[in-house]
Amino acid sequence: MRTLRLFATRPPDLPQSTAWYLADLGEARGKQELFTRQSPQRLKALREHAIIESAVSSNRIEGVTVERSRIGTLVFGKPLLRDRNEEEVRGYRDALKLIHEQGTEMALDEAAVLRLHALSRRQSFDAGRYKERASDIIERYSDGRERIRFKTVVPGEPPAALRET
Repeated sequence: MRTLRLFATRPPDLPQSTAWYLADLGEARGKQELFTRQSPQRLKALREHAIIESAVSSNRIEGVTVERSRIGTLVFGKPLLRDRNEEEVRGYRDALKLIHEQGTEMALDEAAVLRLHALSRRQSFDAGRYKERASDIIERYSDGRERIRFKTVVPGEPPAALRET
């Protein structure tokens, strides 16, 4: 309530750079709304492209690869899945869909993270659960070399660097 009284009496002093940023944000928002009204089909195509690229890239990090010709069908259709890699892409799509549809209402808490994990790993034994045993994330290079990228830990166990040997 006191804040409103301050605005009623005298506008606050803003640094000139802040005022410029606010003006630029207002202009960008107006352009975005205009683009949304005038070119909804182009915006839809861009959104679909971004979702496909996100699914491909995020799964590639995990070592999951799928035929390029099947990606659009996996992400936007309901085909019969051929293998575990396709299941992973479909699960990622389901988690992403939940974020896009309910993201503003979702709390960022443990339950939400476990729910997203369950969606993205739907057919896996560990979907929506914490790890029960440590496993390393291994980066594989095209020339056949490998290196441990991340050493994982199990809740309740100390990290490898802190374990007594």
